[in-house]
Amino acid sequence: MMIIMGFYFLFLEIDIYLEFNLMSVNSLSVVYVMYLDWIGLMFMGFVLFISSMIFKYSSSYMSSELYMKRFIMLMGLFVLSMMLLILSLNLIMILLGWDALGLVSYILVIYYQNIKSYNAGKLTVLSNRIGDAALLMGIALSMNFNSWNFLFYGDFYKDHLIMKGLSLFIVLAAITKSAQIPFSSWLPAAMAAPTPVSSLVHSSTLVTAGVYLLIRSFSWVSGFMVNFLLCLALVTMFMAGACANFEFDLKKIIALSTLSQLGMMITILCVGGKELAFFHLLIHALFKALLFMCAGAIIHNLGGHQDIRFMGPLMSYMPLTCTCMNISNFALCGLPFLSGFYSKDLVVEVFSMTVSNFFIYFMFYFSVGLTVSYTMRMSFYIFYGDFNLISLNYLSDNNNLIMLKSMMGLVVAVIFMGSCLSWVMFSTPYFILLPLVLKLCTLLVIFVGGWLGYEMNYMFYFYQSKFSILYQMSLFMGAMWMMPVMSTYGLNYYFLYLGKLYYKKVDQGWLEFYGGHGVLNLSKKVSQIMQSLSQNHLKFIFFIGLVNFIFLLFMLM
Repeated sequence: MMIIMGFYFLFLEIDIYLEFNLMSVNSLSVVYVMYLDWIGLMFMGFVLFISSMIFKYSSSYMSSELYMKRFIMLMGLFVLSMMLLILSLNLIMILLGWDALGLVSYILVIYYQNIKSYNAGKLTVLSNRIGDAALLMGIALSMNFNSWNFLFYGDFYKDHLIMKGLSLFIVLAAITKSAQIPFSSWLPAAMAAPTPVSSLVHSSTLVTAGVYLLIRSFSWVSGFMVNFLLCLALVTMFMAGACANFEFDLKKIIALSTLSQLGMMITILCVGGKELAFFHLLIHALFKALLFMCAGAIIHNLGGHQDIRFMGPLMSYMPLTCTCMNISNFALCGLPFLSGFYSKDLVVEVFSMTVSNFFIYFMFYFSVGLTVSYTMRMSFYIFYGDFNLISLNYLSDNNNLIMLKSMMGLVVAVIFMGSCLSWVMFSTPYFILLPLVLKLCTLLVIFVGGWLGYEMNYMFYFYQSKFSILYQMSLFMGAMWMMPVMSTYGLNYYFLYLGKLYYKKVDQGWLEFYGGHGVLNLSKKVSQIMQSLSQNHLKFIFFIGLVNFIFLLFMLM
């Protein structure tokens, strides 16, 4: 219904602006602002459709969970937070949805309560707090314009100095939530969450919130910030694609794939394709949710093992799951004529028309090729490699029929939704005129990337020597260019250690000495003195009388 309403609003060019006065105290009014347009309605429709499939999937995947209702309620709260963020136009209401997403994502990341999950949750929440603080600064700056409804005055004050500062904070918030460099390390770490949560987070909720905020506010982001954001997104695309080629954890490979696609969305947004970035955002949500669901079904069948080197020829044992995964992989690579092709090919061709810088052009195309490379490598290990886990196993699609039904609901959308959206979403169709070489360049990149991924499968024996270049490169790439050490673990240690010192020396040290315990001891001494005086009141009266007599004697002299 939401998607149909979105099409209706798009065709008739309707925007609805609603204000709900929540509270009025004297001159203070607390107003909830709701903005309904085709972008918000279509995005809500996709989020609700994908989350409904994931909820059905979770009923089978988490069936052995003791607190199943709690898990479903947390997932529902996650979706509601995203709804609040999508519908809000007011920066304060956006902050409420933004913070709720961060809080619920932390609870879900630490859902399996162990040391690895706690570390991943801490990494996630501390990285995202930077973006929350940036939004708070943006709210403080927007007080200069007497309104937090940024969509109405953004274009008018675009060249204003305060507006440039506001755009800086909005961009900072977006790149932390969308995990662009240098905040990329939390995204693979968040894979400690259950697979249904990963599927929801990486398709349409948490990481897409930053891109959605940028799409909403991009018209008034300053030119310097646009160029800076373009460079960050390109480097993130390249880094994620390169690291995924050396990763062996199935969920982390797909997480790095999400990171690469987010970089692509922000890249095309920076070169002026606002509607195109939103189009790719919707299509990516479909096939990435399906990809995670297929990966979850495989991991569930293998008893929780996530290393692709153990998986082997699963095509023989789980044909339906592997078929769904192949379809989503082909959509991710942009193979004609699946849904990913309609958005990805259009993105690459518009980029070819817009950008004249050769280095940026090369980086973009090379990153697109790396997407095909790690997908081919992952498919080879899962579908055609050797099964290295246990000889006695029971792998079958019959083990997860409910999961299969929810995956089949998404497969139809992954195949057909790209073409349907491309026909009706753009009011003015893109007219792209490129030379034949550039037209065929996209297909060339896909085939070269596929060949590179095929070759990567036979480079495994180079890893055996610890002194080989490939082994050192795999360590460097597997650690995401040492980014967790530089951006989070390396920084967090000093602040957390400083907090420990303050707690020990100040809170439990001087503050206790002069504060709680000091006041307690002083009051005890005073009360003891007063009590001793009250117990010896006759002696005390005689003593006071003697003091008064001596005082009067001195005064008379």
